[in-house]
Amino acid sequence: MTHNLLNRIDQRTRLAGHNRLALLLFRLGGRQLFGVNVFKVQEVLRRPPLFQLPGLPSQFAGAADVRGRSVPVLDLGVAIGHPERRQPGEEGTQYLVVTEFNRSVQGFLVSDVERIVNIAVEDIHPPPDLGAESTYLTAVTRFQGELIQVLDVESVLADITQARMDATLAPEMALPASAPPMQVLVVDDSRVARQQIRSVLDQLGVGVTLLSDGRQALEHLLQVHSSGEDPCERYAMIISDIEMPAMDGYTLTTEIRRHPALAGLYVLLHTSLSGVFNNAMVERVGANAFVAKYSPHELADHVLARLQQVAEERA
Repeated sequence: MTHNLLNRIDQRTRLAGHNRLALLLFRLGGRQLFGVNVFKVQEVLRRPPLFQLPGLPSQFAGAADVRGRSVPVLDLGVAIGHPERRQPGEEGTQYLVVTEFNRSVQGFLVSDVERIVNIAVEDIHPPPDLGAESTYLTAVTRFQGELIQVLDVESVLADITQARMDATLAPEMALPASAPPMQVLVVDDSRVARQQIRSVLDQLGVGVTLLSDGRQALEHLLQVHSSGEDPCERYAMIISDIEMPAMDGYTLTTEIRRHPALAGLYVLLHTSLSGVFNNAMVERVGANAFVAKYSPHELADHVLARLQQVAEERA
C-alpha cells in the first residue's frame, strides 16, 4: 500500500490550479481520520528505528535515518493531544510520514496510513469555531461518509518547537515617512504563516488585511470593486499561499487575471511547498512573483521592492 501511495503522489500534485485538494489520509489511533496536503509529503515509510537526540521536546519520538539524513520525528497524536492516540509500547504497525515544507524536512509518526483522496474544494469547509486560537484544524471535509480533519502541521510544529513568529528587520527596510499609506492583502490558511507575514509587514510600515482562503479573498476584492473603490488602489499587492481549502492560490490568481477590475493587482505567491513547486504554473496563472516559505528577509525584499515601485508611481 505504501509503495502505491508514493507512486501516486506525483500524479496528485498535478491537481494544483484545478480547484481540487489531494489529501493523504491517516489515523492516530481510534477511528478518526485526519488529512494532510500531499503537496507537503515526500514519502511514507513503515516506522524505522528511532534514535534519541538531546534537546528534542517531549512530543518528539526521536529521529530517524531517512536516506542518509537525520530527520526529527514528531509523534503527531501526542503533539495534538488526540484522546485515542496509540500509547507508548502498544503493539501495531506505525508509519512515518516524511514531509518537506518551510525549507526543512521533518517526520510525523502516525498509527495507520489509509490512502490519498482527491477532494473538490467546494466540499472542504472551515473548521468549527471552538473559540481557541491554538486549534490545529485548518479544514474539515468528508470522504465516503467519514469525517476528515485536515491538520495545519505547520502550526503544530511551530508551537512544539516554539519557533519564532517574527524576525527583526533592519530599520532602513521600512518605507520612508514620505511614502503614501499602503495596504497589503494576505491570504493564507495557516495561522502561523499569517502571523509571520504580518510581522514583516508591520515592520515595513504598511497596513495589512488577513484572510484565510482564496474564495474569501476573491469575494472581498469583488466587494471592494462593487463599493466603487478600485481594488488596485486599495492594495499595493496580494501575498497568497498556494495550497488552501475553498480556493487555492493558483485559482485565485487565475480569477484575478480574468476580471477586468482586478487584473492589474500585483500577486506574490508564497508557499511552504518549496520541494515540489512548479514555476511553469506560476507563469501560466499570471502571478508576478514567487517566494518560498519561510525567509522573512527574502519576503521583505520582495515586498519592499514592490511598495517602492507603487510609491514612485503614486508620486
